[in-house]
Amino acid sequence: MDKYRYSAIDATGNTVSGIEEAVSAGAMHVALLERGFQGVQISEKKSSVLQFEITKKRVQRKHIMHFSRQLSVFVRAGIPIMEALEVIAEETPDKLLKKAIYDMLERLQSGDTFASAAAAHPEAFPNFYVGILSSAELTGNLDAVLDQLADYLERDIEARSKVTSAMIYPAVVAVMAVAVVIILATFVMPKFVVFFKSFNAKLPLPTRMLLGVSNFFSHYWWAIFGGIILLIVAGIAVRRSRAGKAWLDSVILKLPILGDLVRTAIIERVCRILSSMIRAGVGLPDAMRVTADSANNAVYREGLNHVREEMMEGQGLAEPLSRTHLFPGAARQMFRVGEETGTLDAQLATAAAFYDRELDVKLKRFTSLFEPAVIIFMGVIVGFVAVALVSAMYGIYHQVKVQ
Repeated sequence: MDKYRYSAIDATGNTVSGIEEAVSAGAMHVALLERGFQGVQISEKKSSVLQFEITKKRVQRKHIMHFSRQLSVFVRAGIPIMEALEVIAEETPDKLLKKAIYDMLERLQSGDTFASAAAAHPEAFPNFYVGILSSAELTGNLDAVLDQLADYLERDIEARSKVTSAMIYPAVVAVMAVAVVIILATFVMPKFVVFFKSFNAKLPLPTRMLLGVSNFFSHYWWAIFGGIILLIVAGIAVRRSRAGKAWLDSVILKLPILGDLVRTAIIERVCRILSSMIRAGVGLPDAMRVTADSANNAVYREGLNHVREEMMEGQGLAEPLSRTHLFPGAARQMFRVGEETGTLDAQLATAAAFYDRELDVKLKRFTSLFEPAVIIFMGVIVGFVAVALVSAMYGIYHQVKVQ
């Protein structure tokens, strides 16, 4: 049997966690539900403390979106879920998702619920997806909830594509700038070194500085390459540790322009997930816990978990959220109105749409600032090289003329 790590909410409303052995994640999920636990989240316990899962495979969100839409159509048409999953598995182009669906079929045949079968495949179904499915099974509106999940995933894909497309051009320009510097320092300048030495002339300061940099690149390239590899490995190690990730997340949020961009993206995601879960009938405590885990930022995760604790103590939602200072005034006002009028899901959806537009505007602003900065940097480097070479040539010509 394998070991699994779990977290859940007991009958008193407290969060409990631990590690137990089970035949499968689905079997453990069922066992915990039988004990009276709610909001169960299960993950396989890793054998080593630090693992670099750089190439860990995950199902693309567009495939999960299509899966949700197809399954919703089948369920609405009255087709049994086992038969629907078999049809979808045969047609899906993603091999990892196909494997997950066939495993879900086996779990359903052995008595697992649909949500617990999906929970056994975190590479395909995120925590919020499983949480919404659990609520849908209790309320019996699986088709409508699957449509909501597909809509959310579609909006999430659009938001991610905005970020990706906005960063393509600046990334290409930055790579080209670095490539130009490396080529100049490694291949071009050594040719000039031989030329300058043949005249035995005194070179100006900019030329000597440029030749020093070129000499360093030519003779110590292995140290530079090793240093870059070491920084990458150290960055991954820090990112994998809880304390390191929390530190990095806090630093990113404090950056002048990028921090505001990341904060807006997180707020849009939090509002979108929380709205979807509340609309699907998920209890607010469970929805807050899953939303905190889905924030993908240690600062917001800690803040939302603290809000959940205060909410469980009867302090409401809007007031604890305001005290975290993680959300701007517009978002706090929407939370307060939604809580007071009983339209929290609608207000959260409105907030998500608002911050989605804000994210689009800030992405355009970020790229409009980043592109000139990279071009200026590249111009300064090339200009310095040109000045160093021209001044050296002029100096050599002057000294030869005097002689």
